[in-house]
Amino acid sequence: MTARFASLIIVCLAMANQAWSTNWPQFLGPARNGVYSGSDLADAWPGEGPPILWQKSIGQGFSAPVVTDHKLILFHRLADKETIEALDANTGKQLWYLAYPTHYSDDFGFDEGPRATPCIADGFVCTFGAEGMLNCLNLSDGKKQWSVDTRKEFGARKGFFGIVCSPLVEGNAVLLNVGGTDNASIVAFDKSTGKTLWKSYNDEASYSAPTVATINGNRYALFLTRSALVALNPVDGKVYFTYPFRPPLGASVTAATPQVIGDLIFISGSYGNGAVLLRIKDGKPEKVWAAQDVLSNHYATSIYHDGFLYGIDGRTDPGFQPGPSLRCVELKTGKVRWKQDDFGAATLTLAGDQLLIVTERGELIRAKASPDSFQPIARAEVLPNHIRSYPAIADGLFYARSKDKLFCLDLRKPAK
Repeated sequence: MTARFASLIIVCLAMANQAWSTNWPQFLGPARNGVYSGSDLADAWPGEGPPILWQKSIGQGFSAPVVTDHKLILFHRLADKETIEALDANTGKQLWYLAYPTHYSDDFGFDEGPRATPCIADGFVCTFGAEGMLNCLNLSDGKKQWSVDTRKEFGARKGFFGIVCSPLVEGNAVLLNVGGTDNASIVAFDKSTGKTLWKSYNDEASYSAPTVATINGNRYALFLTRSALVALNPVDGKVYFTYPFRPPLGASVTAATPQVIGDLIFISGSYGNGAVLLRIKDGKPEKVWAAQDVLSNHYATSIYHDGFLYGIDGRTDPGFQPGPSLRCVELKTGKVRWKQDDFGAATLTLAGDQLLIVTERGELIRAKASPDSFQPIARAEVLPNHIRSYPAIADGLFYARSKDKLFCLDLRKPAK
């Protein structure tokens, strides 16, 4: 390899890493693992916490913001319309919006906005509403390319808390856990036209977002449906394997996204489901360990770093006892290394070797991702109460939404 060619590779890798650090285009980030790869975060925060660059009043919903090329997509409900809105990520200024009627009514009196997080890919924005309306828009101007009513097309069911699956784009396909009838549990749509490419499996939908990964040279699309972990070929929908994974309690949901580490798959749920670590061998899953008292994720997905999982264990319902705990667990053994009891509901994002934790109470915590102990570096109560949506981080800016506001926090290193 010539020195010039080696230099070219280094430049290309640096450009790719920069693109990833400036974009957070889907649920849990570029690789759907909650990891921010940028190196632009400040080493310390001001005493009062990170500065708020801008904030904006918004509508209902748990859908997380996503960001690509300094353009933020917000999916929320304003009055009786589900609204897809593009904002300047640096200022919060509206660039375009598209709205359509919704009649979603939550059976339990919770928030009635959209739950699923949009996905940005190849100049398109895909959103999936609480009533099962799938839309694809142009990122540049918000013009609708196509839409599919999955309730009418596939018999998608409402479930306990509406329709939730965050779209996943793989190649030319938009993948969704629709939860339809007649072998339409999981459906792939042509990204350009909305045409059904394939449909597969029979089961209800869960509240978990799917992911894709290459394991032992094979490409897998991984879905947690209502009853199982389902591994499919993303090209044609062929089911490679299933692994039973359903809470014993009927009134329950499974919400955390499967996490892939090498040839291992970690899945987790609450309501007595517990956590399972699987190893994929010869295309089939083998159980490494399983436990109900290690790291049972109610809704927030655990984060992996250097051999350890970090996440919230336990039910996060208000008043439910015992309260949820923040935990560090050894991936390959399931051994709990440390725990912080009564921590409360929270989401975790990894940046370098540090965790960015947003609690439901609105506290932002920066802590070292260490298996030795919980090591908070900084804490700031900069957000209001009632935060359940996932954050996004792009280009050193941290975006989090509360019940009625969207905040942009500046976590960047000071300008020289």
